[in-house]
Amino acid sequence: MILEQYYIECLSHASYLVGDETTGRAIVVDPRRDIGEYLADADKYGVRIEGVINTHFHADFVSGHLELVAATGAWIGFGEAAETEYPIRRLAHGERISLGEVELEVLSTPGHTWESISLVVREHPNATPAAVLTGDSLFIGDVGRPDLANLGEGSSADLARAMYHTIHQTLLELPDSVIVLPAHGAGSSCGKNLSAELTSTIGEQRRSNPSVQPMDEDAFVALITDGQPAVPAYFSADVALNKADRPLLDQHRLVPKVTADELRAELARGTKVLDARTPDAFAAAYLRGSINVGFDGRFAETGGMVADVGEKIILITYPGEAQEAAMRLARIGSDGAAGYFAAGSGGFGPELADLVRQAPRTTVTELADLLVTDAVTLVDVRNPGERESGVIAQAVPIPLAQLRSRLGELPADRPIVVHCAGGWRSSVAASLLRAHGLDNVSDLIGGYNEWAQHALAN
Repeated sequence: MILEQYYIECLSHASYLVGDETTGRAIVVDPRRDIGEYLADADKYGVRIEGVINTHFHADFVSGHLELVAATGAWIGFGEAAETEYPIRRLAHGERISLGEVELEVLSTPGHTWESISLVVREHPNATPAAVLTGDSLFIGDVGRPDLANLGEGSSADLARAMYHTIHQTLLELPDSVIVLPAHGAGSSCGKNLSAELTSTIGEQRRSNPSVQPMDEDAFVALITDGQPAVPAYFSADVALNKADRPLLDQHRLVPKVTADELRAELARGTKVLDARTPDAFAAAYLRGSINVGFDGRFAETGGMVADVGEKIILITYPGEAQEAAMRLARIGSDGAAGYFAAGSGGFGPELADLVRQAPRTTVTELADLLVTDAVTLVDVRNPGERESGVIAQAVPIPLAQLRSRLGELPADRPIVVHCAGGWRSSVAASLLRAHGLDNVSDLIGGYNEWAQHALAN
């Protein structure tokens, strides 16, 4: 049996290749748009990809089912409740998909979305299940959030109740030895307490996952509807793209390099410029109007918070990182990266010197003094669940994912300090505010973690 997991840290996304070496038949589950790894491994194992299954309509990335169909002629499978613009194979609860000896069994597992399914994998038709691909139903350490099907509009209680039955009457009915293989890991906005572990077992989740412990339905609903991360704006666009007969990703597209004069012109006409360098490098020297989304963090997801899907984007990157940065954006459907400027250790050069600024930054001691005199507006861009561990009392909570839509809540005539947990997201937020005309904005060095350590020491 072939069972390969493909994990990308930037989106905390896992996809899978399931195949039978004896028959040379395989299926890909929850693929991303850049499909080269799946095709390469199919060639390596000597199997043909005959089907592509999405466990649900993903909101945080654009699935690669159409790209795989174009490359292999495979069919596309979804749960029975799915509605799409392209032909699909509707997969019913209890249906068996044979690859030869290896067999997949479809389980209807609504809760994250109505069409959600999981796939039980057996090495032989009558064998004890070896693994279950749970999509966004059962995570390692959590379960999928129930509010993405309506994307925050209306009640999610019905889906939460469906998830309760999915967990306790379907997934936990599997043997303890079954390996749990979800579609996401730690950092994903599709849940709130996901583990950094990429695999587990039903038995281990039964013992250690707080969201699947014995409790009544109402308690479960309250648990999984509270404290979820703010929903990035691009999620609704990606759900629509995953239902649509959309254009295919060019697997070999290269983003061209732009000159200093071209970059200047793009900034002048208001093109979104994302600077993918580290927060420290950005603070030392950035171009007025650019937004810092560090390549070393959650670049794709955060890029989708500050730029619209389809919007034209120019990248500023370290040498050698531009093409990967553009691909990461393409994974969330943001195909608008139109060029890049490579900023090396020498910065931007004399051609752009008049546009270069230094980003103000605030230390925890400086912030403490400002708060005493009420001389600053403090903005906390962490997610709701993060604030449960502690807050700075005067902070206005606006999660980074909501910041663009809530700019009107912030004063234009008063200094603003932005903080997150450690300093990466606050650099994004502060640069976003400055790009929107709020000039007196700084970010807190070290974030809330530094503030808490300082408070303990004093």
